[in-house]
Amino acid sequence: MNSDNPSLKWIILIILVIQTSLTVLLFRYSLTTSTTPFIGTTVVLSTECVKYMMSLFLLLCQQRFSVKDTLQTYFTEILGKPRQTILLSIPALLYTLQNNILIVALRNLDAATFQVTYQLKILTTAAFSVFLLHKELVARQWFSLVLLSLGVALVQIPSSPSPSASQAGVEQNRATGLAAVLVACFSSGFAGVYYEKLLKTSCQPSLVIRNLQLGIFAVLLAVSAAVCTDLETILDQGMFRGYTWTVWAVVLLQSVGGLVVAATIKYADNILKGFATSLSILLSGAMSWLVLGDLQPGQYFVCGTLLVLCSSALYSHNPRQKEELPT
Repeated sequence: MNSDNPSLKWIILIILVIQTSLTVLLFRYSLTTSTTPFIGTTVVLSTECVKYMMSLFLLLCQQRFSVKDTLQTYFTEILGKPRQTILLSIPALLYTLQNNILIVALRNLDAATFQVTYQLKILTTAAFSVFLLHKELVARQWFSLVLLSLGVALVQIPSSPSPSASQAGVEQNRATGLAAVLVACFSSGFAGVYYEKLLKTSCQPSLVIRNLQLGIFAVLLAVSAAVCTDLETILDQGMFRGYTWTVWAVVLLQSVGGLVVAATIKYADNILKGFATSLSILLSGAMSWLVLGDLQPGQYFVCGTLLVLCSSALYSHNPRQKEELPT
C-alpha cells in the first residue's frame, strides 16, 4: 500500500477519530445508564482475549493461511525466544493497569473531561522520552507542554454538576477520576517509551509477533486481576454480568485500537495524528454535552480545551521531520 495515497490517509483519519471517540463515549454511556453494572476487570480480560485472537489471525494471514507454518512461527519466534518475550512483561503489566484504571476514571469523569485530561500522556511520554531515549525537544515543544498543563488545569475547574450521572444515581468523585487519569498517563507514557525502546533495539521486525509476545502477559495479568479482585462476583453472577451491546462494542473497539494506531504510524503522519486527536476531543465534547447530557461546558472548560488542542497541534507540527506522538 502506498503511504503517499491521500485517500488512504483520510480513511485512516476517519477510522481513528471514530474509534477513539466511540470507545470513550460508549464506555461512559454503559457506565451511567446500565442498571446492572459490568465487572471492569472482565472487560479488560475480554478485550485482551479478543485482541490476542486478532493477532493470531493476522499471523495466520502472514503465513498465507498455513496452520502448520503459523504454529511453527509461533513456537519459534515467541515460545522459542523466552528472553525477548519476557522483556515485554513490563509494558504488559503497565497496559493492564492502565486499562483497569481508565474504567475508574470514566466512572468519575464525563467523556469530554476525560478526553482532554488524558492528553497529559503527551507530557509524560515526552518526559520519559527525554530521560530514557535521550530525545531532545525544541523550544516549541516545551512551550506546547506548558500550554497543555495549563489547559488541563483549567478543565478541572468545575462549572456545574453532571446532570445525567446524578439522575442515573451514579456516584462520582472528581478527585478520584483525576487521580485515575494521572496514573494512566504515567503508565501510558512509560510503557509507550519502554516499548519503543524495545522495538528500536530488537532485531524482530514483525509488529504482529511483538503483539503476540506482549499479549501473552497481558492476558495472564488480566486473568490475575479478575481472579484477585472479582473472583467471588464472577463465580456468583458470571463473568459477563451487565454486558450489553455497548460493552461488547467497547471490547471490540479497544481490541482493534492497537491495529488502528499501527496503521496510522505506518501510512499516515504525525500531523494527521494530532488532527485526529483534536477532532476526537471536539466530537467527544459535543456528544457528551448534546447526547449523553453529562457535561455542561463552562468558560474554563472551553478555554482549557482550546489550549489543549493548540498544544497538541504545536507539539506535533514539525516542518523539517516527522516525529512520533505518544499513542
